[in-house]
Amino acid sequence: MSFADNIALGLSVAFSGTNLLYCFIGVFLGTLFGVIPGIGALSAMSLLFPLTFYLEPTTALIMLAGIWYGTAYGGSTAAILLNLPGSASSAATTFDGYPMSRQGRGGIALMMVTIGSFVGGSVGIILMTVFSPAIAKFALSFQSPEYFAIIVLGLIACSAITEGSATKSFSMIILGLLIGTVGLDMYTAVPRFTFGIVHLDDGFALTALAMGLFGVSEILYSIGRVDIKAVDKSAAKWSAMRPTREDWRRSWGPMFRGSWIGSFFGAMPGTGPSIAAFVSYAVEKRISRHPEQFGKGAIEGVVAPETANNAADQTSFIPTMALGVPGSASMALMLGVLMMHGIMPGPQLITEQPGMFWGLVMSFWIGNVLLVILNLPMIGLWVRMLLVPYHILYPIVLIFICIGMFTVNNNVFDLWIVAGFGILGYVMKLTDFPAPPLLVGFVLGPLLEEHFRRSMLLARGNPEIFINRPISATIMVCSLLLFVWSVYASVRHSRKSRMSQQEAALEQG
Repeated sequence: MSFADNIALGLSVAFSGTNLLYCFIGVFLGTLFGVIPGIGALSAMSLLFPLTFYLEPTTALIMLAGIWYGTAYGGSTAAILLNLPGSASSAATTFDGYPMSRQGRGGIALMMVTIGSFVGGSVGIILMTVFSPAIAKFALSFQSPEYFAIIVLGLIACSAITEGSATKSFSMIILGLLIGTVGLDMYTAVPRFTFGIVHLDDGFALTALAMGLFGVSEILYSIGRVDIKAVDKSAAKWSAMRPTREDWRRSWGPMFRGSWIGSFFGAMPGTGPSIAAFVSYAVEKRISRHPEQFGKGAIEGVVAPETANNAADQTSFIPTMALGVPGSASMALMLGVLMMHGIMPGPQLITEQPGMFWGLVMSFWIGNVLLVILNLPMIGLWVRMLLVPYHILYPIVLIFICIGMFTVNNNVFDLWIVAGFGILGYVMKLTDFPAPPLLVGFVLGPLLEEHFRRSMLLARGNPEIFINRPISATIMVCSLLLFVWSVYASVRHSRKSRMSQQEAALEQG
């Protein structure tokens, strides 16, 4: 079949009445569960997974896919308005999204995020449509040494995410790496740092760490520090949600770069939208002419990660469908649906099941349009949440955090983990230690260890494997250059700060 025939076949499948209905159900539930902190895509997909037994495999995939990328839209809402990342991929959005909402620009942030998400999703769909075979072939050339090199690059790039001391940033990365080692050893199944607590055998849950570190800590820190009238009622009007010409000008570049960064990381098995969002944020901060604005409400810091994670959501289907390699637990559920219906994923899926593959791809367009239609009218409703007095809003948020965390594993111990990380985040705020590097270290730590140990097994303990392979060697050189640049930029920033302090002291004297 020609490319045009495949597109026509996909459209005919996606626009059938049943598939349209379940696409709408998927994106609606995805948005709803994304807004509620702590639940996320995996929990929502797991709740509806039994329903897929009674659906056609294409219809089931379309519904679960709608939930998957719908949570990326919804997750940004709580991240921007309440500093609560509804999903792990929305954590980077809190860095500038929440400061924008405190400045009365939460509606503008949500508007630009919706548009950026659509742009990123569209680019991801186009790349999946046109370049699926080529990207899948390129992904096969990546082995553990290449993945290790990419993760090292991501950790070093994390030093560009936050302001302040580079020493504190790197120390938080190391702490995140250490926290990520808690649990059973991946090869020997020996408990590590669990102190005999059975509940820690699986390690700390990412949602528990994110909810505590960003959500609970913000609530604790805001007690007695926020004005219950901090947000003016005019912020919920449509006129206040209209981006300015400057907002548009500063957003198109991050949208374009975030789309390509997200598409690349989404196509790499084992990386996905969370890494794509953090890397996109770091890139924008590095190339910005005003990096000091990041973390204080820069529109680029909101648009870039959200565009990247939505692009990655789409291209993450490439290794899942074309290679049979799930990049996450959510993608593993997709494979479960296929195998449950007797369909084996892999390189032959596109040719043996063209109606399913191209129908799923075309449904992405429908789902993204539905998400824009659903989200734009609801921006005013979400912004009005900030008009609720904090002494009423924050207890409600805490209730949602507890409900969301408990429903993930039905385990009360997870709530204590959230409380513990909330206290840790509160202490970090008081001592000016940045939280984002800790989260990045925690997310990438297990992957770093896995691919390092696997590389050492392949090379029989010879570390030269990382510089003998062209792709990994190139990435390691880039990591070294970025590290040198980070140290230089940190030293230069410290010198400027000392000079400005000395000048201010002289003027006062």
